[in-house]
Amino acid sequence: MAEEKNEVKLRIRDVSMRFRMEEDRAGSLKETFTKMFTKGLKFREFYALHDVSFDVYKGDVLGIIGRNGAGKSTILKIISGIMKPTKGSVERYGNIVPMLELGSGFDMDLSGRENIFLNGAILGYDKQFLKNKYNEIVEFSELHEFIEMPLRNYSSGMIMRLAFSIATVVEPEILIVDEILAVGDENFQKKSRARMMELMSGGTTVLFVSHDMNQIREMCNRVVWLDGGTVRLQGPTEIICDRYRI
Repeated sequence: MAEEKNEVKLRIRDVSMRFRMEEDRAGSLKETFTKMFTKGLKFREFYALHDVSFDVYKGDVLGIIGRNGAGKSTILKIISGIMKPTKGSVERYGNIVPMLELGSGFDMDLSGRENIFLNGAILGYDKQFLKNKYNEIVEFSELHEFIEMPLRNYSSGMIMRLAFSIATVVEPEILIVDEILAVGDENFQKKSRARMMELMSGGTTVLFVSHDMNQIREMCNRVVWLDGGTVRLQGPTEIICDRYRI
């Protein structure tokens, strides 16, 4: 992995993310407005990330580890463009498919077929490309007999299968994954895991968050360890995972 170390796909520089949190939570909307207008509403600032910097190279499978609240999901959302950082910059070189909230771009009143084209367009692919990939997406999702049904009639597992199939069949240059490898039933999980491994070995650059250190060790060539919103360590997988375990 990461054979072309000179080709940067992501450059994260001094990224900070500040949130304002209400100290005295109001009991109702009326109470909130009353406190706002009387200046009785108090906030405190909380930094989810502070001066986070690292590079991701072509072909890297970069693991991001850390305890709950370390800032892992926040940095993925910033890199994906879902959130804008308070400070710092993210440079992206290639199309990104974020697998953070599978199915979040779906319209529940549209059919599975219509959502393939809708979600694919959101990911930046044109209609002809999606037409060429359509049968492959349906085949992978195993939703043949349900593809013309509205998504409101799908189970949550079926929606996840369709979303995973769209996200991975389109072969992104940069794939962002947040603890979502357990998609659907056991058989589909095996297939989705094999698809992820295929993408990783085929040159797709991957950012991967997981609490499972065995998965991190198996899949990643480099690791960034976040601790309290800052980068504590980054480097080769075995070295960082051993330090994290200690």
